[in-house]
Amino acid sequence: MSPAATPRATTPAYRRLSVEERRSQLLDAALSLFAHSAPEEVSLDDVAEAAGVSRPLVYRYFPGGKQQLYEAALRTAADALEQCFDEPTHGPLTARLARALTRYLAFVNEHDTGFSALLQGGSVVSTSRTSAIVDEVRAVAAARILAHLPVTEPGPRLHLMVRTWISAVEAASLIWLDEGKQPPMEELRDWLLDHFLAVTTATAASDPQTAEVLRAALELEEPDGVAASLAGRVLPVVSDAARLL
Repeated sequence: MSPAATPRATTPAYRRLSVEERRSQLLDAALSLFAHSAPEEVSLDDVAEAAGVSRPLVYRYFPGGKQQLYEAALRTAADALEQCFDEPTHGPLTARLARALTRYLAFVNEHDTGFSALLQGGSVVSTSRTSAIVDEVRAVAAARILAHLPVTEPGPRLHLMVRTWISAVEAASLIWLDEGKQPPMEELRDWLLDHFLAVTTATAASDPQTAEVLRAALELEEPDGVAASLAGRVLPVVSDAARLL
């Protein structure tokens, strides 16, 4: 083939990003870095390099510097976490919770170091605003779980039970990361589902509203579902307690 006929490599045409596209690009780069390093270990130079832009450009979009970028990245992460609990309100309750937990734990797995830093509040760049964002995630998660329960006005015991379980999910996620992500994520999810049923049952024993919620939830469960599996495993363990009745 003659030199004239040699195909020429094409160079992708440069496309100027819109303001929102550029901001999104910088936030994506920051989130990727915060996912694997504590916030105080990430510099604006690191973000600029990861995004393939100059440091002044980062300042143009985040004139407040690293603090503003960190808070914006946290807001983006919080939105993603809140979406984990978006779930249609039909079908067995445990199946709905399983799907939400699968998404939540996948986020934890992907953003391991950053997740720990954000929720533990140990970062030197944490402020009352960042703490408020994290608290909002907890409140939204609880509200969305309560929306799956057949009650219009959750009482204090039911509300406390759900908020307590959310705290347990968060704590278990952090411990899971500390333990090298063991047991496997699917086992952790299933254990958290068992935990939800256990704490709901314990609360139902002394709260009529929670008892009604539990009865309604169990009516939707399948014979091969989570509730049936837990009952089959628990009954042999506690059978000796019948003598106490």
